[in-house]
Amino acid sequence: MAKNKFHDGPGPSQRQLRVGELIRRTLSEVLMRGDIHDPDLNRLSVTVGEVRTSPDLKVATAYVLPLGGKGKDEVVGLLARNKHELRRIIGKKLELKFAPDLRFRLDHTFDQMDETRRLFSQEEVRRDLEE
Repeated sequence: MAKNKFHDGPGPSQRQLRVGELIRRTLSEVLMRGDIHDPDLNRLSVTVGEVRTSPDLKVATAYVLPLGGKGKDEVVGLLARNKHELRRIIGKKLELKFAPDLRFRLDHTFDQMDETRRLFSQEEVRRDLEE
């Protein structure tokens, strides 16, 4: 099984968490205001659920989902297409020494929560929990 560089060792450092959250807020703000010069991207409302950074802060992976789930298939591609402009804006706004390389992934957290709710609503699971 391949190791995931975000989950090796004791977990992310405080610095990784802090920078990840700053990037998440900045990305959310930029996307909400439509600061990117791409009409295809600006027509979508994108939620940035989390940003994870590598230990050296050179790579930031943003977990995103279009509002309402419409445009799931295209949102990652649109963000990737505009990653250089997004990287420039983040570097400028956060005054980072080096702006991280941005990567985008679909955020499956909401799907996982729905599946968990579905499982808990099953009769046999409820019965086992009550015992």
